[in-house]
Amino acid sequence: MYFQHVYDKTLAQASYFIGCQAKNEAIVIDAQRDIDVYLDIAKRNNMKITHITETHIHADFLSGTRELAAVTGAKMYLSNEGPAEWQYEFDHEGLQHGDKITVGNLTLEVLHTPGHTPESISFLLTDHPATDQPVMVFTGDFVFVGDVGRPDLLEKAAGIKGTQEKGAKQMLDSIQRFAKLPEFVQVWPGHGAGSACGKALGSVPSSTVGYEKIRNWAFQLADDEKAFVDYLLDGQPEPPKYFATMKHLNKVDRPLLVEVPKHAKLTKDQFLKAYEDGLKVIDTRNKVDFAKGFLPGSINIQGNNSFSTWAGWILNYQEQFILVADQSQMDDLTRKLMRIGLDNIYGFVEDISDLGLDLQTADVIGLDEFKALAEKAEVQVVDVRNTTEYNVGHVKGANHVFVGTIEDNLDKISKDKQVVIHCQSGDRAAIAYSLLRKHGFNQVKNYSGGMKEWKEKGNTVVTNK
Repeated sequence: MYFQHVYDKTLAQASYFIGCQAKNEAIVIDAQRDIDVYLDIAKRNNMKITHITETHIHADFLSGTRELAAVTGAKMYLSNEGPAEWQYEFDHEGLQHGDKITVGNLTLEVLHTPGHTPESISFLLTDHPATDQPVMVFTGDFVFVGDVGRPDLLEKAAGIKGTQEKGAKQMLDSIQRFAKLPEFVQVWPGHGAGSACGKALGSVPSSTVGYEKIRNWAFQLADDEKAFVDYLLDGQPEPPKYFATMKHLNKVDRPLLVEVPKHAKLTKDQFLKAYEDGLKVIDTRNKVDFAKGFLPGSINIQGNNSFSTWAGWILNYQEQFILVADQSQMDDLTRKLMRIGLDNIYGFVEDISDLGLDLQTADVIGLDEFKALAEKAEVQVVDVRNTTEYNVGHVKGANHVFVGTIEDNLDKISKDKQVVIHCQSGDRAAIAYSLLRKHGFNQVKNYSGGMKEWKEKGNTVVTNK
């Protein structure tokens, strides 16, 4: 058996390439949309991708299942479990509990594991030349290392009311059945630490059934339904805005993108025309460089591992946008964006100082100035972290406006007072600062050290219980 774990750090998303070397056949589970990684693995190992599957209709990334099928001719094997309104709306080979997929000398048995979503399935792999016992289980967003999938996304992201408690109870039933698997079976989940699909995911890529039974909180509460449901639903992070779009696009027929597109470097005249026409400008530079000089109205989303997540919060899927980035970064940034379906890149520019526009600078302050300002009644301190972080501990008197929804809550921020924003360590505050300046808030300061520095220096915090 050939096995390769493919991991996208930007979305903390795992996919799997599994092959039978005797038959030169392979299956891909939960493919990302830039599919060249799987084509390259197949080519290097003299294998043909004959089967493609996924664990559920994903909400956090745009699946590459259909792109991969279009290029390879492989069949798509997808869940037919769950209610009719949450089944795939394009041609595929339907899977139900107990079905088996045969890939050469390998078999993958389908386990219906609802909870995260109604149609969720896992795959129990047996490598028959080696043993007739199962060796791996691919759990998608069902069981993670140290956690289980959140059941509230259908309600919070897709707007289907009354589903989160039902999902939590289904998750408990699935957990109890999962616990009966042999303890030596390896667990390979769909996500790692940093994903918004759970609240306490471990950073190691895999585990075993036995290890999860002694380590994972869900198994410790498996005999107490109320405690299990309450803990599972409490403190889940805000689902990014783009999750609802992903859930829809992964379910319905849609245009395919089988290659990573190349984008044009804009001339000065091309940029200025688009800029004057109101196209959004996303400045992907480091927050320190952005603060030293930025285009009026531009939004600072640094091109790091969190780039696609914050772009998904801020950008509209129907609008074109321009990137400020080095040409050497464009392939990486394009991949990050296409993995969540943000394909409307108009072009990019590298050096904003050559555009003939007056640049603005950010008012970034240190701890001492922040402490002095925070004590004044005429100053509004705004904490832009998520709700859980704010409730666990915040600066006394600070208001809470999450950066991901700040444009929907501008009325909560004063244009008459001096405003000081902060987050945990500066990245999210840089996004928030640029958004506020874009919307005409000119009395804004950014305490970039954030709660990390505030607490390290021994300053007190208050909690919301």
